[in-house]
Amino acid sequence: MSGLRERQKTDRERRIIEAATRLFRETGFAGSRIEAIAADAGIAVGTVYNYFESKGDILVAIVAVEVGEVLNAGNRLLEAPPADVETAIEALIAIYLDHSLVYLDKDMWRNAMALTTQFPDTRFAAKYNQLDELLTDQVCALIGRLQQDGRVRPGIDARAVGELLFYSTNMMFTMFVKSTTMDLATLKSAIARQIHTLTLAIRA
Repeated sequence: MSGLRERQKTDRERRIIEAATRLFRETGFAGSRIEAIAADAGIAVGTVYNYFESKGDILVAIVAVEVGEVLNAGNRLLEAPPADVETAIEALIAIYLDHSLVYLDKDMWRNAMALTTQFPDTRFAAKYNQLDELLTDQVCALIGRLQQDGRVRPGIDARAVGELLFYSTNMMFTMFVKSTTMDLATLKSAIARQIHTLTLAIRA
């Protein structure tokens, strides 16, 4: 019986997230109401609040789905990264960027970033920051793996390089989200220039 309840709980949570994703894209985050999300998911409004405290919580849950998928894809790359340092780094960052608009659009990203900045002590802000930390750790793990394979100079601080890469990419992504005109290809080109420059400094 407990297994059935757990499956039902998981199914309801999935339906809420899927409904919210559709409505946030169609109506915008600010214009979407919990009542509409509940109706689209086919559940009672009170049930939504059993799972999420606010729209912000739901939005970060969508971000978590996105990040979970890119982390899984990134882990597969880490198992057998390309031999060339620049190619390997670009491949991992491309996973992040190419997947960034699968579930969220720019409006949703703007609101997620704004909420975590405006309300830094909330549960959804903590979750958002935790997701960033997981992505940072993965980039650092890639640099460490390349260093172990003799592709990155042994004297390099792999953790510092990974942090630098992710923080730079994250800032460029923030600029992309803020812009109404920048497209993904332009973003990827700008980040590739930075990766190239950094690679020249760390390649064995």
